[in-house]
Amino acid sequence: MDTKELVFAVFCIENVAEYLGLKGDDAYKLLTEKSDILDNYIIPCYDALHTQGKEYIVNDIVEIMQEKGLLK
Repeated sequence: MDTKELVFAVFCIENVAEYLGLKGDDAYKLLTEKSDILDNYIIPCYDALHTQGKEYIVNDIVEIMQEKGLLK
């Protein structure tokens, strides 16, 4: 992972956390320890995702989290 991908990953984690009303570290755990969303979706899809707006990115990630049963 290079610097731009790392910055983007932090952006995603923090904005998903804010959207869900979670602390950043709790969102991080959901995206890494409880699932593979960070390593197998957010980082590999960086080129396409980073061109989208914040609302689209957050909604997309939250939808994946719901599909994986991470959210109630």
